[in-house]
Amino acid sequence: MADDRKPDSQLSPSDTARATLRTATAVPRGVAWTALWSIRKIQRSLRRAGVPLPRHHTFRRRSPVGSAPGTLISHPDAAPPVIRVMGYGEDRFEELTAEAAADVAGLAGRWPVLWIDVEGVGDAEAVEAIGEAFGLHRLAMEDVVNVHQRPKVEEYREHLFAVARMATLDDRVDTEQVSLFLGPGWVLTFQERPGDAWEPVRERLRAGRGRIRGAGADYLFYALLDALVDNFYPLLEEFGIRLEHLEEAVVDDPREELVGVIHAARRDALALRHALWPMREAVGQLYREEFGLVSDETRIYLRDAYDHTIQVIDLLENYREMASALLDVYLSSVSHRMNEVMKVLTIIATIFIPLTFIAGIYGMNFDPDASPLNMPELAWYWGYPAVWALMIVVTIGLIFYFRRRRWL
Repeated sequence: MADDRKPDSQLSPSDTARATLRTATAVPRGVAWTALWSIRKIQRSLRRAGVPLPRHHTFRRRSPVGSAPGTLISHPDAAPPVIRVMGYGEDRFEELTAEAAADVAGLAGRWPVLWIDVEGVGDAEAVEAIGEAFGLHRLAMEDVVNVHQRPKVEEYREHLFAVARMATLDDRVDTEQVSLFLGPGWVLTFQERPGDAWEPVRERLRAGRGRIRGAGADYLFYALLDALVDNFYPLLEEFGIRLEHLEEAVVDDPREELVGVIHAARRDALALRHALWPMREAVGQLYREEFGLVSDETRIYLRDAYDHTIQVIDLLENYREMASALLDVYLSSVSHRMNEVMKVLTIIATIFIPLTFIAGIYGMNFDPDASPLNMPELAWYWGYPAVWALMIVVTIGLIFYFRRRRWL
C-alpha cells in the first residue's frame, strides 16, 4: 500500500504540532494520565516557538448579545451534519441516509415510528430546515446549536425537548451535548459530532430484538436516554482503574509531575459530575411528571433509567472523593519520604559526633616533649591503630543501639 503521508519538509507548523502531540499521546490508556505532564511540557514548548496548536472546545454562546431569541448560529469548528434515518414498525424496518436536510420533510408518517439522527450541528441552515419540517420551537433549536446547555427537559405544545450529555474518555474526559426531541410518532436527535453510545439501540432495531419495534416513539426516546446513562458505567470503570494506577504511582514514587496529573483527574471528575447531576434531575422529571407524549408504561422504564443515574452518580462520587484524596496521599508520601531522608541524615550525623570529638581532641597541637602530660599516647607505638579501633567500636555501638531502639 502506498504511503500517502507528507514528507517532513512539506509539513506545516500546525501539522508538525499535531503529529508531535499524537506521538506524545500514543500511550496505553491505563497510563495515559502519567504522560499528561510531559504532553503539557511539549505543548508549552511548541507555543513558545510560535507553533499554533489545536485548542480544546470551549462552551461559548454563539449568538451576539442582544440578538433575537431563537437566533441560530453554529460554532465555526462544529462538524457538518450527517443525517441518518430509521423508520420502523412491528413488522417492517428501513434505514437510509438523507443527502440534504430538505429530504427529511416528507418522511413523517411513512412509518409508525421515525428516528432521525443528525450527527453534527455545524450547519445552522440545515438544522433550521429540519426544525421547520417537524415544527420544532425556535428556542429549542437555538439550544441545539449552542452546545453549552446543561441537561434539562422542556415541554412544548407539539413536542418534548430534552438535553443530555454524553461522555468519552481518551487521555482526558470529554463531554458533548446531545439534544432529543419527541413528537407524535417520531424522535429527532442532534449530536455535536459523529460517534455515540446508541449502536446497541440500532442493533436492536435492525434485529427486532426486545419490545422496541412494537413500542411507540416514547419507548425509543427512553431507550436512547437509557443508553446515554449506561454509557457512563464502562467510562467510570476505566476512570477508576486509572485512579488506582495513579494512587499506586503516588505511593510508590511521589514525583513532582504527578501533582499536575492529580489535578487533571480532579477536573475530569468534576466534568463528569457537571454532566451527571443535571441528567438525574432531567430523567427524574420525565418519570415523575405527566407528559402527553409519554405513556404510563414508558414512565415505568424511565424510573429504571432514573435508578441507573443514581447508581452512576454514587459510583462517580466515590471516585471523586478518591481523586480529591490523592493530593493528600501525595503530600503524605512526600512528607514520609522526607522524614525517612532526614532520619538517615540525622543518624549519620549522630554517628559522626563522637568521631568528630575524638578526631578533634587528637587534632590539638600540644607538644609532648614540653610536658609529660601533653598527650603522652601520641608517642605510643600503637597509638594511631588504637584511635581507629576506638572510632570503629563507637560506630558499631551506636548502630547497635539505634537498631535496638528500632530507629534503623
